[in-house]
This record gives sequence, C-alpha cells and structure tokens, in this order.
Amino acid sequence: MDLPSACFVPDGDGYVATALTIGPWDPGLQHAGPPAALLAREVERAGGIAGGQTVRLAYDVLGPVPVGPVQVAARVLRPGRRIELVEATLTAGGRTAMRVTAWRMRTRDASDTATPPQPAAVGPEDGRPAVFDVFRQEVAYHRALEWREASGTLTGTGPAAAWTRPLCALVEGEPMTPLQHLLVMTDAASGISAELSWDRATFANVDLVVALFRQPAGEWLGMDATTTLGPTGVGQCAADLHDATGRIGRSVASLFVEPR
Repeated sequence: MDLPSACFVPDGDGYVATALTIGPWDPGLQHAGPPAALLAREVERAGGIAGGQTVRLAYDVLGPVPVGPVQVAARVLRPGRRIELVEATLTAGGRTAMRVTAWRMRTRDASDTATPPQPAAVGPEDGRPAVFDVFRQEVAYHRALEWREASGTLTGTGPAAAWTRPLCALVEGEPMTPLQHLLVMTDAASGISAELSWDRATFANVDLVVALFRQPAGEWLGMDATTTLGPTGVGQCAADLHDATGRIGRSVASLFVEPR
C-alpha cells in the first residue's frame, strides 16, 4: 500500500493536508489529531523560552477542518523568562477552524523530588496489533500510526487502552517529535473508548485539553481512555497518557453526541 510520507506538505506560507489526515465522519474533513499536532508545533516554534516545556494545551475546534490547504500562525500572549502563554490558530478557506492556548515553562533539574514513574500495566511490546475498521477510506488517519491494543478494543465499545508509534512525519521532511506524536494520537481517545457504536451515533469533540507534568519521550506513546455519556447528548472523554517509562499527564474532551 502506497502511503503519503507525512500528514502535511509545506506549500508556500501554509501546508496541504494529505490523505493521512482524513477523519472517520466525512472523507473531505480532517481528524482533529493531525491539525492539533501542527498547532503544537507552531506553539513551540513561537515560544520564547529556549528548551521550555509545554505543560498544557487547550484546543477549541471551531469548525470542520477540510482536507486541503491550511495556514497556521502563533503569537505570545504572555511573555516571560520562566512562564509564557502562547496562542496558535489554524485557518482554512479564510476562516479559523482550530485554536490552542498553551502554557510553557522553563525547566530545571528537579529529579531529586520527582514522583517515581509508574509504568502502564501492559506495555507496547505486549499489546495486540490492531487497526481501526471505522474509516471509509483505506488511506486515512488510522494509517498515520501503528496501533496496539493494551486493553478493551479499538473498534468496540467501552474503556480501552492503546499504544501507538508514528508511521509518517507530521510535516514532510521533518521527524515527528514525541509531543507532536502525542497530539496526533490523543484526539482519538474518544474513538477507542466509544460508548455507542459508530454506525448508531456521532460523537465529535468540540475541545481537547492536554495537561502534562513530563514531556513525552521515546517511540511508543499510550493512552488509557474512558468515555462517559450524560443524559442530554453531552459526553466527556478522559484519558491517562503514557510513554514507555510511565504516566506523563491527562487529557479531557467534551463530546457532542447525536444519532446518525
């Protein structure tokens, strides 16, 4: 199978999304993971703290992101030598489709007071090889990562845990960094932990918050996700995030749930 080498290809002052960004609901629209990672990349490029750590990313999904040309821009909202707040926006077709605000902090050696890492119960080497079967296209978002089930099932219902590693670059010509990989993966937490079958309902998230006490590292990253449905068509997905060493943080997303 011939796959694109990256999720995005540079094009002038913007990027063109490839088929590896296609989401599960409409073949003309992107999964939110790749554009979230593109925004995280822009945040770190714009930040003024050299070697700083991005500790929280709060995304708003303002509308569907088409599979096609996009532009990103960033600005520092609150500069500082120790702590800074950066905003990045993604536009497509002249409208803002996604935005993120991100807190970044200066780092220092605090290993003497760090909480000991707690590795996941099932590591990536013990996970079951798996692939999503909910995508309409053979080449779509699910092909950007290698997937391994640690618990539950990626395409069934109920809580699930999975490990992933990149099979492509985020931006053509650059290696995908662990933070970028984390954002490509984490928006799929509500997909792997769905409480309703994909043919019965849609459950699109309108936001995503990722809070990290440690930067992700290594080839494999994991998430242990649970979705909870409220009585009014609103859901929430929360996930613990891991690398092979142990937990690195959490994510939470608000879901708009409705019958197909």
